[in-house]
Amino acid sequence: MRPALKAGLRPLWRDRDTLQVGVDPRRAAALTGLGKAAAIVSLLDGSRDSAEVVRSAAAYGIAPEAANRMLGLLASAGVLDDFPADLHRTLPDYLRARLAPELACAALAYDHGDGGARVIARRRAAFVRVYGAGRVGACTATFLAASGIAWVSCRDTQTAAPGDIAPAGLEAADVGTGRAAGVARAIWRVAPEVRTADDATRVPDLAVLAARPDPVEVAELMRNRVPHLAIRADEAIGVVGPLVEPGRSACLRCVDLSKAARDRAWPVILAQAGCAPAPGVCPPACDTVLAAATAALAAAQALAFLDRAGAQPPVTANGTLEVVLPDWQWRRRSWPPHAACTCGATGAVTGPGWQKRSSTDGE
Repeated sequence: MRPALKAGLRPLWRDRDTLQVGVDPRRAAALTGLGKAAAIVSLLDGSRDSAEVVRSAAAYGIAPEAANRMLGLLASAGVLDDFPADLHRTLPDYLRARLAPELACAALAYDHGDGGARVIARRRAAFVRVYGAGRVGACTATFLAASGIAWVSCRDTQTAAPGDIAPAGLEAADVGTGRAAGVARAIWRVAPEVRTADDATRVPDLAVLAARPDPVEVAELMRNRVPHLAIRADEAIGVVGPLVEPGRSACLRCVDLSKAARDRAWPVILAQAGCAPAPGVCPPACDTVLAAATAALAAAQALAFLDRAGAQPPVTANGTLEVVLPDWQWRRRSWPPHAACTCGATGAVTGPGWQKRSSTDGE
């Protein structure tokens, strides 16, 4: 082990005898009565293994017993990681520096004890295909690429319009060009190492549906058992989810069947809504901030699925996260598998993490 303080947690002094690692009480840990053994903190940069730390501590006049006790205290407080030296060696200098915040965040959020290496390795092996390069889709693709996903492709046959421009997506120079190509350029601006070319022969680890779902494409995703996340922002409402694991959680048809049970006219409305309006006739009611907020939450849910950091599935499994302007408060709605749907989710054998959430659900 190469002991290192968790990246992102600063060592600070509460008083002469108490060391606090981290600022916010929800992450920080305080250790008191350390004496001169506290000097070991300066050695915890991941450049030494445990034995070397103990030997180096002797230069500060710290006995091996005290050094080992200090390391044990830091480990039990949850602020010590095994420095991911192997991962660092595989990354070029630029990429290692760019992904440093991602590693630090993963180390704190998931607490695997490996400095975020497991999470970043998963992202570096992942392929995500985004369907739709409008404001929300373009921003989502860029966020995922910047977060360390190694391959992010986008499918969209439309031409970029002024209304597609967004700070994290398409820019003014993209207007009049293909939206999919514009997304590739947006990705390269922030993550030039990311692969963006689509490969029809490859099945993605996750599909993000950021446009009106094409029934043919959705059927193909279900047939190939490709997990997919639906997202949209229109009518001043942002919706993230459901995240569909075919055969395990509610699919898009399950959601439509549940809506039809509440509103008999829903199938008629849905059929009409599936037809794109003529250009300029009905602009999407999705302002810049709503697009960015929806894309950010969509990227977060995609990463939660790809990282596979915990036993609990993402909150968008069997549900959606929705925000209705102008209150800007995200709420969850449950969409359990529908008994009349043939997707197979109602008969799936699921663990406790896949049970319906209800304590904070909306309607």
